[in-house]
Amino acid sequence: MSKRVVVTGLGVVSPIGIGKDDFWSALSQGKNGIDKITLFDTTNFPTRIAGEVKDFNPGNYLDKKEARRLVRFIQFAIAASQLALTDSGLTISDNNANDVGVVIGSGIGGIDILESAAYTLRDKGPDKLSPFTVPFMIADMAAGYVSISVGAKGPNSCVVTACASGTHSIGEAYKIIQRGAAKAMLAGGSEACITPLGVASFCAARALSTRNDDPQHASRPFEANREGFVIGEGAGILLLEGLEEALARNAKIYAEVIGYGMSGDANHITAPAPGGEGAVRAMQAALKDANISPEQVDYVNAHGTSTKLNDKFETMAIKTFFGEHAKKLAVSSNKSMTGHMLGATGAVEFIASILSIVNDTAPPTINYEVPDPECDLDYVPNQARKMPINIAMSNSFGFGGHNAILLAKKYSP
Repeated sequence: MSKRVVVTGLGVVSPIGIGKDDFWSALSQGKNGIDKITLFDTTNFPTRIAGEVKDFNPGNYLDKKEARRLVRFIQFAIAASQLALTDSGLTISDNNANDVGVVIGSGIGGIDILESAAYTLRDKGPDKLSPFTVPFMIADMAAGYVSISVGAKGPNSCVVTACASGTHSIGEAYKIIQRGAAKAMLAGGSEACITPLGVASFCAARALSTRNDDPQHASRPFEANREGFVIGEGAGILLLEGLEEALARNAKIYAEVIGYGMSGDANHITAPAPGGEGAVRAMQAALKDANISPEQVDYVNAHGTSTKLNDKFETMAIKTFFGEHAKKLAVSSNKSMTGHMLGATGAVEFIASILSIVNDTAPPTINYEVPDPECDLDYVPNQARKMPINIAMSNSFGFGGHNAILLAKKYSP
């Protein structure tokens, strides 16, 4: 029998709140974190809006020297990890350090230092580059730095699968515990790509919303007038533990992780497979892993990017996989409030899924005004819904055709 894995700690840094309580309060109230970009001058940019993390002070989590030196995605990861550890009540010591691991993904990593280094190289020459350019640019440094900062010496890894990175990271951590290679894992994703290069690159791909004069209504997943996603930033980190270990230390248990599935589209570098066929196979794999039937799922936390193809094909995938039960599902997209946090988004959304189970509440999809005939599910429009949620599914799909699905269940002994 497989080892049971539970969630005992939650850490969030997001455009709608820092810490699980502020995050959930804003999410369940339908508060929007999208506004005009303040991190750089957007004068000549087609898109000038984003979901920035507000009121983030790295000095709350790092000493002054590190707070000045570390790049933003690493700062977010450390902050969210500390929040998750504090929330869990787990103390890492010499006695258990080898049994606690870290898997933190990032879609892009330290794009801010890459960007500044390129200008330094051009303007001042190679001898003026910072020695920290490579260490802070590479995506695995969030996982590396978190393990150093908290003293976790167990399995350590980084998953890079674009917008599915956070979800894959949690799934891999779940499997690491399940097979007995660790007793606890800090897992999730971190991203900070609201930079000139980051935003301009997505603009060039024509992926972003240009609703610059109305940022509060720019992200509108599954709605007829959607016209692109809104880039966001942040981090989501969970502490996963083996059930026996969690019970032995009398930890509070938020929910149980019961399934993980993934697949590849083998179709296109950015467009989903027609009909969401790849997503369907990932859902099948997750439910097989959990040994449950589709009818047992109550709520789907959708990838829901607010792009024409993603929302259409994700809807088709849900309808194909769940059949008649799709009409009974509550389906919603947090990106309507947070924007798309890229490699962090799946982790933050899995935290939202866990809190949905804890609170028996499906958060809303805000900005849902005009229904799209091709997106015809129950998207929990504009207001949260109190409802029994025993099992929740969280979907993530990334450029390159990476699909990842997680399932969580209300904990019962």
